[in-house]
Amino acid sequence: MILQSTVDKVIEAARIEEVVGDFVNLKKRGTSLIGLCPFHDEKTPSFNVSVAKGIFKCFGCGKGGDAVRFVMDHEHASYPEALRYLANKYQIEFEETENTSEDQVASDHRESLFIISAWAGKYFRTQLMESQEGISIGLSYFKERGFREDIIKKFELGYSAEQWDALTKKALLEGYKSDFLEETGLTIRKDGDKLYDRFRGRVIFPIHSFTGRIVAFGGRTLKTDKSVPKYVNSPESGIYHKSNVLYGLFFAKKAIRDIDNCYLVEGYADVLSVHQAGIENVVASSGTSLTIEQIRLIGRFTKNVTILYDGDAAGIKASLRSLDMILEEGLNVKIVLFPDGHDPDSYVRKVGSTAFKAYIEKHQKDFILYKTSILLQEAGTDPIKKAGVIHDIVESIAKIPDSIKASVFIRECSTLLQMEERILVSELNKIRLGKWKRDSGQAERAAEQSAPKLFEDPEKRLVISHTDEPQEKEIIRLLLQYGAERVQWDDQQETYIASYMLANLADVEFDHIACKTILEEYRTQMSAGRLPTEQDFIKHHNVAIVDLSISLVSSPYTLSDNWYTKRKIYVKNERENLKATVLGGIFHLKKRKIDHILNNIRVEIQQETDIDNQTILMKRYMQVKEVEKGISSFLGAVINK
Repeated sequence: MILQSTVDKVIEAARIEEVVGDFVNLKKRGTSLIGLCPFHDEKTPSFNVSVAKGIFKCFGCGKGGDAVRFVMDHEHASYPEALRYLANKYQIEFEETENTSEDQVASDHRESLFIISAWAGKYFRTQLMESQEGISIGLSYFKERGFREDIIKKFELGYSAEQWDALTKKALLEGYKSDFLEETGLTIRKDGDKLYDRFRGRVIFPIHSFTGRIVAFGGRTLKTDKSVPKYVNSPESGIYHKSNVLYGLFFAKKAIRDIDNCYLVEGYADVLSVHQAGIENVVASSGTSLTIEQIRLIGRFTKNVTILYDGDAAGIKASLRSLDMILEEGLNVKIVLFPDGHDPDSYVRKVGSTAFKAYIEKHQKDFILYKTSILLQEAGTDPIKKAGVIHDIVESIAKIPDSIKASVFIRECSTLLQMEERILVSELNKIRLGKWKRDSGQAERAAEQSAPKLFEDPEKRLVISHTDEPQEKEIIRLLLQYGAERVQWDDQQETYIASYMLANLADVEFDHIACKTILEEYRTQMSAGRLPTEQDFIKHHNVAIVDLSISLVSSPYTLSDNWYTKRKIYVKNERENLKATVLGGIFHLKKRKIDHILNNIRVEIQQETDIDNQTILMKRYMQVKEVEKGISSFLGAVINK
């Protein structure tokens, strides 16, 4: 169990903008920071970070919380895992009531996979640097490839001995379960009971998560035997999904953000060599086809991607269509083709860092224009093939969400294709119209499938639920934001706004569960002599309370200073007439409650057959009506008589 003092230290040290900034490229807007939400797909930022309140809130998908909650949601981590991550980030000693060891398997399944992967990474590194076989084979290979020792240590490279089950035996001997060894792919079970190492006789490239934890491994054989696969990779597991991981991103994300560009290469060695040359904004798709999730990972840090290809033109042509996905995500794509026989790894080792950077600057070409020239060369003078090229290029341009950018490419390509611009625009509009119709049709079908069948049974009628949820939430918002402020209204004794509100809501019963819980907790704590703050509910143990609190104290809008500084327009805010704001919230809620009471009395009168009882109900109705008139008079409403 984690000591409360440790929890307090971690929460106090964690800066929301620093924690979120490790995962999301944030930009200042007003008093807040905004960025693209990491929890859902979006092209326009709706993710908001409030430094003052220490919270994040996405107004697109609804996710919200503090720094601990962010790590939990983003990394799918438990509460203790998130605290450990933050303690490590801020170099806080992580104290628990019982001594734990990384050598012991944790009870949490996912954490167990992380622990076994971390242990394996350490095992491979030890084999590389300390065993005779590792030094003579693995370390010699890395040094022959030109990798410095600091790069070998930084990327935690390793070696797996040429033995059937060396790692497996060692792990089992130290108490790790075979189930976790198999799930992470470190061990393979054959013929029922026989266990052997997946990566035996290979140099090892650990694959790190976004936060730097080892989630998988890539192993390269040093044998020349064609029957042996050159590379072997970990299978997918509870902590590793290859479509969501980019090799080297943990080491590159800061440089990508600072330089505002991401170099995308194909393999592990490309990343290591380019990184070693001092160019750290480089990641790899690890030999797999680029996925939409990987593109979105890059998009969190930059809108600019430069793809560094080797000299295999055939391979480039085969991947051109898949790169349209990058355009569709709104990223700017450039391509650099290295001389025949060279990939980024070999070329940077040949010419050095300065010449490598100069080559990229000189030879990078925009993806659309590069694709146009490649396909035109292939089509030659064949008019049918050329028509196909035109259609293919316009299809790529149609995927660009920015209309201005698309128009620029249409103009550029009209010259290259020797085609009138208006014809390309016409084709572009046809493609976009077709896509719009397909998307609209899919949306309609989805709506039809999800919509309730209101008229299948003629006896059934649509019942509209009238709730007081908006009014109850407004009361809680006012309590959270202003409850701790002291005021003196109507010549009364100075008091807290929370005390004033609770006194005026003593006869009101809340229906919304989370609102009711917050209100009751407010009353309980104030009765005990303690005034709660919004942070008490933002950091509450009840997730529903946290979600509601963050939603209520967050706003997607901030008023620009330009309204006054440039236009001399003064805009009032609710704080300037806080009494009216608070009373408005109270009386709007009371008006709703009284409306329900009046409606219920009307129903009782209609159903009552006894004249005396009807008279009593009518008298009660008129009494409540008088109360309603008083409230409505304050609110400025018109009551029909």
